[in-house]
Amino acid sequence: MRRRATAAIGRETMKYMLMFVQTDEEAWEKLTPAQQNMPAIERWWAEQAQSGRLVGGHQLRSSRTATTVRWNGGRPVVTDGPFIEGKETIGGYGIFEVPDLDTAVAIAKTWPAPEHQLVEIRPVVERR
Repeated sequence: MRRRATAAIGRETMKYMLMFVQTDEEAWEKLTPAQQNMPAIERWWAEQAQSGRLVGGHQLRSSRTATTVRWNGGRPVVTDGPFIEGKETIGGYGIFEVPDLDTAVAIAKTWPAPEHQLVEIRPVVERR
């Protein structure tokens, strides 16, 4: 069962983060831009920006370029690499301002996702 998130009283819109997850980063990186469907992905981003719903976001570099800070005994320890070893990695994200979760889901369904991707949607916490 999907929980419904809607804009707070007095607000007409709510922000959602759409995270674009590569389910197999190694396989994704071996694909050509055409196989990755990059022209369609670039058009999708342009359309979302033109619609006014997209308020921010970026593509991320490979998880191999990540740096992680962990705390051990209250002291920060810096390591190279992602915080979790796995095939799934976040390839990018977009912040969308829309009326409700259903609208965010509708946007996610239009993602020109190649075989190796999925979209996770989360409401953004806004503090004033």
